[in-house]
Amino acid sequence: MKKNSITLFIFLLLGLLTAAIFTQLFSEVSWLSFMTRSAQIKWEPSADFNVVSYDISLHIKLNLFSVLGIAAAIWIYRKL
Repeated sequence: MKKNSITLFIFLLLGLLTAAIFTQLFSEVSWLSFMTRSAQIKWEPSADFNVVSYDISLHIKLNLFSVLGIAAAIWIYRKL
């Protein structure tokens, strides 16, 4: 398989989606709460130039499952 940035992006996206599924599945397990507790990062740039205006909102919720999903995706990508 050819390595390129699109392939890495797909692997990272799949790793994050898998981590989100694990977070939802294990959110009710009390002894795994340290893995499902999230830290939220927000970035909301906006501008109004009277001709063009924009408002972008980017919210990222990271937890330990997310970090493990990203690490697994990079590891799998490097093994290709």
